[in-house]
Amino acid sequence: MFVKEMSRQECYEVVASGDLARLACCKNDQPYIVPITYALAGTHLYCFSMPGQKIDWMRANPKVCLQIDEFSGKCKWRSVVLTGQFRELPPAGGRYSERLDAWSLLEKRVNWWEPGGLKPVPQQISGASAHIYFSVDIDEMSGRQTSEVEAGSS
Repeated sequence: MFVKEMSRQECYEVVASGDLARLACCKNDQPYIVPITYALAGTHLYCFSMPGQKIDWMRANPKVCLQIDEFSGKCKWRSVVLTGQFRELPPAGGRYSERLDAWSLLEKRVNWWEPGGLKPVPQQISGASAHIYFSVDIDEMSGRQTSEVEAGSS
């Protein structure tokens, strides 16, 4: 088994076919990583969350990183890491239509609201929706995958 670099197109295919990523954010030199469900549209990953630490941290520092893996056997995998910018899609204002697009893409996924909608402690009931939709606008993407052939050989 060998590990080789993936092309941008191969990386995009992994991201497009997946729906679960690990989102890493950072605040005051402290990293934080959580699983999120996403839907890809062009160069944007659309996501959903309830208020909490990751949202607070991304509002303070919008630079994020995501890892998306695809496994098809014990020694057969592809892994993509992408960097990008958090961008909140509020229910009012200029991003409302994009928020609706995000919702329509996410709702096609089974249990799309997990894990972003589940919290380990009871939440206060509010008259206003606490749902937060956001985009990660992709800046860079790279990946690696296993191969039975050494990279560069035919």
